[in-house]
Amino acid sequence: MSARLLVLPLADLADAARAPEVAFAALDTVWFQLTGTVCNIACRHCFITCGPKETRVPMMSGAQVRATLDEAARLGTREYYFTGGEPMLHPEFWELCEAALAQGPLTVLTNGILINDAAAARAAELFGRARYSFDLRVSLDGMTAEENDPVRGRGTFDSIIAGIRALAQHGLSPSLTVVEHAAGMSVSTARAQFLDFARALGLAHPRVKFLPLLRIGREERRTHGYRDDELDCLQQPLDPVVVENLVCSSSRLVTANGVMTCPILLDAPDARLGQTLGETLHPISLRWSACRTCVVDGLSCRT
Repeated sequence: MSARLLVLPLADLADAARAPEVAFAALDTVWFQLTGTVCNIACRHCFITCGPKETRVPMMSGAQVRATLDEAARLGTREYYFTGGEPMLHPEFWELCEAALAQGPLTVLTNGILINDAAAARAAELFGRARYSFDLRVSLDGMTAEENDPVRGRGTFDSIIAGIRALAQHGLSPSLTVVEHAAGMSVSTARAQFLDFARALGLAHPRVKFLPLLRIGREERRTHGYRDDELDCLQQPLDPVVVENLVCSSSRLVTANGVMTCPILLDAPDARLGQTLGETLHPISLRWSACRTCVVDGLSCRT
């Protein structure tokens, strides 16, 4: 008999009382859900179901971002991430990048489609004068349109490649993020080929980050959700090495609607921990099925 699929991947586990607890070490990283769920594309494997008409989580205001940056600085935060949706859709995107970079390193997760020559030039100028490191992480799910476009949308490959080339022409080497959405993408030969492909695009110092699938959001409909027999790992104590690598032990996600446990659990109502960062610095339990990907596959949202 095949294992039953979980219908609600963001619901608590059947025996949440047995879910392992993760202590909170320090607020090293603060994530900003800058544009909520608003994105310029609607990827078929998007684990938080973003898109042009997805406004269930609104954009953060500039005032919200700046107030959170102030609080994060008081709490000793070391680095910042802007995500979405598509962060570059925010009307104050560049100004908010400058505000974050005044306090610490900043990484922006983008699909790269809005990066033209002018945007690349501005990014290079900001990179050159920022006190802290400024990194762009561009999502690209294949080395050809035939590999990428079925999950990211028709024509996206060419647009993303144009953005990467523009960054390279201005002396920047973004990190490329590849979701393992098809068989064979996780093998070492495929990873080596992707590095060669990145060099061919003009990136002087190519970096490629491969991400395992999160089987929630649209990905659950594209393939399947988590199976009951995959979740035993969330009903027993964790290896301390695993705990150290979990994003939720040292970071929080800030949205327009409050502070969440992590970037993956945006749609889990009980993952909302409070309205301010200071209210959320306490242990959490891994009671959501999506936690399985972090525990078993070693997923880390950090670059």
